[in-house]
Amino acid sequence: MTLRPRTLLDKLWDTHVVEDLGDGRALLHIDCHLLNEGTSPQAFSGLELAGRKLRNPELTFATTDHIVSTDAGRGDDTVPGGREWIEALRRNAKRHGITHYDINDPHQGIVHVIAPELGMALPGMSFVCGDSHSCTIGALGALAWGIGTSEVEHVLATQALILRRPGTMRVTVNGRLGAGVGAKDLVLHLIGTIGTAGATNFALEYAGAAIAALEMEGRMTLCNMGVEAGARVAMVAPDDTTFSYVEGRPLAPKGREFAAAVATWRTLPSEPEARFDRELSLDAGAIGPQITWGTSPQDVIGIDQRVPDPAAAGDDNRRRAMIQALDYMGLGPGMALEGLPIDKVFIGSCTNSRLSDLQAAAAVVRGRKVAPGVRALVVPGSGPVKREAEALGLDRVFRQAGFEWREPGCSMCAGVNADRVGPRERCVATSNRNFEGRQGPLARTHLASPAMAAAAALAGRITDVRKFLD
Repeated sequence: MTLRPRTLLDKLWDTHVVEDLGDGRALLHIDCHLLNEGTSPQAFSGLELAGRKLRNPELTFATTDHIVSTDAGRGDDTVPGGREWIEALRRNAKRHGITHYDINDPHQGIVHVIAPELGMALPGMSFVCGDSHSCTIGALGALAWGIGTSEVEHVLATQALILRRPGTMRVTVNGRLGAGVGAKDLVLHLIGTIGTAGATNFALEYAGAAIAALEMEGRMTLCNMGVEAGARVAMVAPDDTTFSYVEGRPLAPKGREFAAAVATWRTLPSEPEARFDRELSLDAGAIGPQITWGTSPQDVIGIDQRVPDPAAAGDDNRRRAMIQALDYMGLGPGMALEGLPIDKVFIGSCTNSRLSDLQAAAAVVRGRKVAPGVRALVVPGSGPVKREAEALGLDRVFRQAGFEWREPGCSMCAGVNADRVGPRERCVATSNRNFEGRQGPLARTHLASPAMAAAAALAGRITDVRKFLD
């Protein structure tokens, strides 16, 4: 019998099936489970009420990232009630023997930053976390997705999870990204093209020359926002760039074990004749710096374009959503976003808080000053990122320009800690969501790349980063 050519998803799925349930669903083994303080306390309570034990503490890790303060000298008190959540994770981790990267641990950071950084997430793995952006880890060539609190409890108890097999969708990006254009611009453009439901029920695989040219951190940005296109799983096939990134990570295999692992990982990419349920091609060279105008990541335009008119929408629901978004954002059809005054800039989040993100922003900022009246924050994604950036002098670049240099955490991305955008304040953010109230009640968020956000901080208004490039 001739076997059909297999995709990356096929290979990852087949490797982890414990039992095929026969209706499109399967029970999958989970190789790594990461916890945070926001979605784990209720799961541990349920585990204890049922009298169950944690099945595999050695495959479970925890970090404090969402509610924690990013102030220097921080403690457990971030927002009213925050201490209870932070202490609950600390207590549960200790009770169950879970490795916990607590507030003052040198490796503490955002879940999707520390997992690949420490080597707890590796190519070929299945990986879950109680956070929707767990698909970030798919950049390593892993099967990774976000889960809810009840599923967190299920994994704690069984180290397995039921999942319906998604279809396959490949986005091939060829050509070369232009000056001032990065992975964030690419993924925003994709979401603007296919919409936030365009990859629903698919495992999204990125491929093509432009993807192969990206370093790992850019690939993580792409996969991080796969969920914003509707995909639960987003992936890039592992290659030499992946293996170089993984080698030497604290929890990664060493020596002969690493060589053996690489030999296995090289078998994972989709085979040349493999067929996908949906295919899409993009030209990287045709994409300019992107900026969102509305309250969904799909509400995005190039910086040299104008806000679209809802009257041109082909669907009544879309038309109503556009009208509501424009009203919330204080904008109108046909407006240019370039030149729009802003109040805050946030450079951070699990999308864009890695070293290369900070380097891209610092390259724009160096030798310049934040505009009067703008509050600008830079929040490294982890302790190691912060130390590496400081070793390169990036903290001095930002501080001298007038940015705040913060401690690691989710910060202003989710608005569940002390870092928030005020009512009707306008913020350019490198995070992944611009929903109503995401960064605070009535906050107005424009998503952009680190370079675009840095340029906005300097100009005091939304601007084209290419004007700041040498």
